[in-house]
Amino acid sequence: MLPSYLLTLREGLEAALIIGIALGALQKIRRTDLAPILWLGVFCAIGLSVLFAVSLAMLRLNFVGVAETVYEGATMFLAAGILTWMILWMREQARRVKTELEDGINKAAASTSKSSIFWLAFIAIIREGVELALFIVAAFFVGANANTASNTIQTLAGVTLGLGTSILLGWSLLASTARLNLKRFFNVTSYLLILFAAGLVAHGVSEFNNIGWIPPVVNHVWDINAILDETSIAGELLKALFGYNSNPSLTEIIGYLAYVGVAFILFTRPIVAKETQIAQRA
Repeated sequence: MLPSYLLTLREGLEAALIIGIALGALQKIRRTDLAPILWLGVFCAIGLSVLFAVSLAMLRLNFVGVAETVYEGATMFLAAGILTWMILWMREQARRVKTELEDGINKAAASTSKSSIFWLAFIAIIREGVELALFIVAAFFVGANANTASNTIQTLAGVTLGLGTSILLGWSLLASTARLNLKRFFNVTSYLLILFAAGLVAHGVSEFNNIGWIPPVVNHVWDINAILDETSIAGELLKALFGYNSNPSLTEIIGYLAYVGVAFILFTRPIVAKETQIAQRA
């Protein structure tokens, strides 16, 4: 439940802030009459995202044996890659999102076609929704070896709580004097999501170890099931959140550490302003 909560909270808060900024921009230019069109775009994007998540989960039922393993492993690698891109993009673009979104709203409102507002809202939210759908399905696959019904309930509970929390936070930020240190919030969640993505990479490697696509080199570098069994409550939590494996292969460990090293280097490197980059190229 915790991984799905964290993922939904992060993506949900971004979506809530985007909606709030867009509504605020409409209010500034006194075009609140376009708000229903904006909300229609938001709800259509949410509906399509849910459909995408269900389709990904149902597609797995069509695969058995090696095909199922390949599908799950590929989904985990894809989710880790997109999650990494999202973290790095948010780090570099967060300062300009509000200005660019407000400019887009102003241009769309000035257009003779109301569909411009719909598509602006739809595209802004569908990116968050599709990303979240992929992450949640990948997190669900990580816990697939556990009781399926219990895993489904916990995943849905995490998504529901994450959405509720993100809506409350977004509302409090935009409608009251309450202020959350967004930079700190996104930094902390980014570090946690890097570890979560590393776990997805390790699980993907493990899936491909099972079918021989990636050699394990050493099947079990260690076995600490006697100390912390991965089927225990603590073990399942660590497995879902950080990719814990009580008896990992050597390539799992290499994949995990290599990903963490590269991701942390990219995330902590100095940000070069867009204006500076243009000046350097000139």
